[in-house]
Amino acid sequence: REVVALVAAGRTNPAIAEELFLSVKTVETHLRNVFSKLGVASRAEVAAAFARASDAV
Repeated sequence: REVVALVAAGRTNPAIAEELFLSVKTVETHLRNVFSKLGVASRAEVAAAFARASDAV
């Protein structure tokens, strides 16, 4: 959830890794899993899905 929020905020993988104290590879793995679960192919689609989910709450 934190990784997705940071992607939606426009952060790069290295910036996300630094902020969350993870390796860039770990961030990439999390994003690959998110892309698969959401059925999306881009960071923009992840951000849009996050925005929709945030509006629904």
